Amino acid sequence: MRLVFGLVLVVGLGLAGFAVYMAKSYVQGYQAQLEQERAQRAPEIETVDIYVAKRKLKFGERLSKEDVRLTKFPKTSLPKGVFKTEEELFPKGTSEPRSIMRAMEKNEAILEVKVTEAGEEAGIMSRLERGERAFAIKVDVASGVSGFLRPGDRVDVYWTGNVGRGGRTEGNSTGEVTKLIGTGVRLIAIDQVADADMTGAIIARTVTIAAQPQQVAELAQAQSTGRLSLSLVGINDDTVAETIEVDQRRLLGIAAVETKPEPKQREEICTIRTRRGAEVIISEIPCTN
Repeated sequence: MRLVFGLVLVVGLGLAGFAVYMAKSYVQGYQAQLEQERAQRAPEIETVDIYVAKRKLKFGERLSKEDVRLTKFPKTSLPKGVFKTEEELFPKGTSEPRSIMRAMEKNEAILEVKVTEAGEEAGIMSRLERGERAFAIKVDVASGVSGFLRPGDRVDVYWTGNVGRGGRTEGNSTGEVTKLIGTGVRLIAIDQVADADMTGAIIARTVTIAAQPQQVAELAQAQSTGRLSLSLVGINDDTVAETIEVDQRRLLGIAAVETKPEPKQREEICTIRTRRGAEVIISEIPCTN
């Protein structure tokens, strides 16, 4: 009896072990097929860790370590100017942080063009490129494009003034003249506002532009001798404006009338004749009225 019981126990244990083995093989095969299907369905994407904003960041704010976090970003779609390490984003530590130049939304990548250098304020100085100078132009509702200007826009600058009597410009214009003196000039501030993300129209009294020193001198001379007007350039407009110069004669289509110079009057010559025998001598003498 004991022998039969022992045989049954051994057979039961063998069957149980075989069942466990079969179940384990089935699960392993199922997992292998699942992994293979996942690999075929979604190819692996190579990623890079970059810094993004943890919250909405506004113009002028100081950037701290609490405002950013690292996240994975597809390497093939990596934007230009990202920060990958803390040393790149905070080169001078927390004592001299960067400032926000462009508003950013939560989870938006921190880019070089959106922040200042370490320790700099988000003012107009941070918007000047190498060799550029800031110059203010007086404007009003008409000359300032009715309040539609924003920092970062580009404008053409026109001068209107009088060249004076007898004066002529390059286009042979005279009198009251309007001439294009600057193309694609970049605005960096409207009145005291340098935020490119400002909302609402501002009827500005002055606009600040970025220009080379030579261009600053030309604009200063033009502003002191006439009136300056601005013309807004489209975002995707990369055309180069030609020399433009208009006076009243060209505006109205009046052809210039060339005046012929008056003929010079012949100088009056007075003579006297003297006879000497058969010979007559003609001599010039001063004319008298």
